[in-house]
Amino acid sequence: MTDKLNELTAAGVAVWLDDLSRVRLSSGGLDQLRREKHVAGVTTNPTIFAKALSDADEYNWQLRDLATRGVDVEEAVRMLTTYDVRWACDVMRPSYDGSAGVDGRVSIEVDPRSAHDADKTVAEAKALWWLVDRPNLFIKIPATEEGLSAITDTLAEGISVNVTLIFGLDRYSAVMEAFLAGLEQAKANGHDLSTIGSVASFFVSRVDSEVDKRLEKIGSDQAKALRGKAAVANAQLAYERYTEVFSSDRWKALEAAGAHPQRPLWASTSTKNPDYRDVIYVEELIAAGTVNTMPESVIHAYADHGETRGDTVTGAYDAARKVFADLESVGVDMSDVIATLEREGVEKFEASWQELLDGVSKSLAAAGTGKDSPNKAAKGNAKAAEKAGGA
Repeated sequence: MTDKLNELTAAGVAVWLDDLSRVRLSSGGLDQLRREKHVAGVTTNPTIFAKALSDADEYNWQLRDLATRGVDVEEAVRMLTTYDVRWACDVMRPSYDGSAGVDGRVSIEVDPRSAHDADKTVAEAKALWWLVDRPNLFIKIPATEEGLSAITDTLAEGISVNVTLIFGLDRYSAVMEAFLAGLEQAKANGHDLSTIGSVASFFVSRVDSEVDKRLEKIGSDQAKALRGKAAVANAQLAYERYTEVFSSDRWKALEAAGAHPQRPLWASTSTKNPDYRDVIYVEELIAAGTVNTMPESVIHAYADHGETRGDTVTGAYDAARKVFADLESVGVDMSDVIATLEREGVEKFEASWQELLDGVSKSLAAAGTGKDSPNKAAKGNAKAAEKAGGA
């Protein structure tokens, strides 16, 4: 049989898993995906952790210990999540070593409630980096306007960063500028640039969800014909900007000092509309030097029927620009779409974080009474968090 995921990897796309749980770790499932499905990295978010902590008894012993120590809920959340991420970093270490530090990365997000506070974001990034204490860690920082300076300052400390919640082209350009500035400062601070990694997580399917909703409301045949086209076009034009920045003299100077480029990472790649092909956001975004982080269901779907047709991005720039022009002509304001998605993205992760705190709080209380399955108290909370979705 053809190894479709190997073909995708050979085309320059790193396959990452958008999920993590202690069950996946203790069962060997993550290591199996690394060995058998070419999974070379892991992303997490508050929604993933809320679901993981509510669905398994694997956390009970740690919850009991935390309850016995009398820690507050926020510390408990960080102890639980960093334990899993540290373990995942160790599982993925062969990928990290085998790729000279490019892949094998595992991401953990700063508290999304600090998305608009640069100082708090940097302080938490430093704390998480120290707490996990693995070289293949990524600290996820939301690409809010305030987050841009936090990205630069965190990289300047020699800390690797996954910039998340990028929806628009202009914000993506600002993220790349923050990356370059961060590496320049890191170099000035005496850090080894070859050890600092970064990806820019450009969200995909949520763009189609928002644009398609607006196209349906417009209702014309011309508008309806544009459904399912905005997300891929947006990502393709982002890659065009990536190639421009990472062929500049400014970048070449950093590369000569040992730096690795900040790769575009396609996030939110599960298809939200069942009418669309389930691997569309993989097949249509194949380009060298990219990452595609997928739920396990999408990984298996691509392994079964994905088609690697070579580079599907760099030759599509003009067509992508036409999609944007056509969207504007029917009345879709893409700047408003992007602003809406950024605002809602932060709000959804804040809601998931609160669900996580509420669930762990109940679990700690149950653990303090000696019940057998304290984490089950959190299951109801995770249902709302799961609806937030997204990479």
